[in-house]
Amino acid sequence: MSPRIMTFIPAEPEVPEAQHASGPLVLRYEDISQNGKLLLDAMPVVLGPSVWRKVWQQGATAALAAEGILPILSRFVIEGGDGPLSVMSPMEGEGRFQLAHTAGENGAVERLVLNMWCNVFGKAGRTHGPAPANAGERLLAGRVFAEHVITRPFGPPEARKVTRLSMPGLPEVPPDRYAWRPPEASIDLPQGARWLDDAFVLDGMHVVFGLDHTDSNQHVNSLVYPRLFLEAALRRLWDHGRKNPQIARTIEIAYRKPSFAGERTRVALRAFARDDAAGVAAILVSDEEAAGPIEKARPRVFARMWFADS
Repeated sequence: MSPRIMTFIPAEPEVPEAQHASGPLVLRYEDISQNGKLLLDAMPVVLGPSVWRKVWQQGATAALAAEGILPILSRFVIEGGDGPLSVMSPMEGEGRFQLAHTAGENGAVERLVLNMWCNVFGKAGRTHGPAPANAGERLLAGRVFAEHVITRPFGPPEARKVTRLSMPGLPEVPPDRYAWRPPEASIDLPQGARWLDDAFVLDGMHVVFGLDHTDSNQHVNSLVYPRLFLEAALRRLWDHGRKNPQIARTIEIAYRKPSFAGERTRVALRAFARDDAAGVAAILVSDEEAAGPIEKARPRVFARMWFADS
């Protein structure tokens, strides 16, 4: 991973072997870029056959689901790694999960969280042309971190917050403590960077959500947003003269409020740079909020991204 790109992934905790997991990542042709890098939005699906499979093998987790208590994604961090890779390269995720709690200044439990880390490995190769010098070498192709808040998403508003569990096999409050970062922190200027824009600027394109963007949770799927933000960010960097081909190397995305089919929204962006690397902070706002001062909007989703030209 390029030393120019700052990591946004929290350190992996020590957890029992029962909380470690592994599983395959099946590549689609479009998951590998022309320079042999695994694309960011291809990685989160590896959590399903690896970490999520291990989580659901815990009987208590299924019991929570039966009570309407579910881990709802609140933050993703995805980082690109080494290459080149072929679309035929065998890929595997090695991960772990942690149940934890967050606390307020007075020490009271504020929320329960399920966190997941996964390193994605693949063998070096090239889809077309001669094999690379490191062909067959095991490479760290990328990393994924997923933060989930444990809640009752379909319950009445007053019953959705969960700060205690009452299930056999699970502690009432997971003992590990996790440092909570509000969604707004995901658009902070990275350390050592400088803003290229004085304020957030609306992207020129509206975003209209349809049923193609949704999932069984009855709202826009969380993996729709990374591609949406990455494409808007490339347009913003183009306006700043970054017209050479760019590839996203890191994205952090935090979710505050869902969007639904039939809604029209806007992306607002603010570019930044550090040395020769460029990035973009982004927010998603309603069509109505986009018509007024952006600084008064309450964004639904927050993101920041780093790009590189290789």
